[in-house]
Amino acid sequence: MGVSGSGKSTVGSLAARALDCRFLEGDSFHDPAAIAKMQGGVPLSDEDRWPWLDRIAAAAGQAIADDGRVVIACSALRRAYRDRLRSAIPGTTRFVMLDNSREEILQRLTARSHEFMPVSLLDSQFAVLERPAADEPATILLSNVRPDALCTQILGWMGSVQSAG
Repeated sequence: MGVSGSGKSTVGSLAARALDCRFLEGDSFHDPAAIAKMQGGVPLSDEDRWPWLDRIAAAAGQAIADDGRVVIACSALRRAYRDRLRSAIPGTTRFVMLDNSREEILQRLTARSHEFMPVSLLDSQFAVLERPAADEPATILLSNVRPDALCTQILGWMGSVQSAG
């Protein structure tokens, strides 16, 4: 989880490969109206996000039923979004927030091209962002290291959480 440009897709795909499971890219679950809205520089509302989160949760549930686990790249910026995903996805759902400064994320976004997420929406994402609270099944990692190193940190955290729980 995290704002656009935090590294979710890159690190998530590496983690899925390491875990030998399916990877779901949250962006692929946006409907055409939401994509058009973002392309026009308009931030999504909660009403835009609820059906998107439900589609992600349904796909995750199917992947878990088929394979036992799944890795998802999804912004999940607010606690309510994470709660909705946790309540709809069967089994244990954990979140890894890839965090960085606005300046670092802005630099990343200006260096890449995204199909429908303009750089102008970055501030709206930071405005909505609610960092995971201590009572959530989540960890926060600073994404200023190589993606493979982040993947190793994630797998270590997941192992320690499974051992403890």
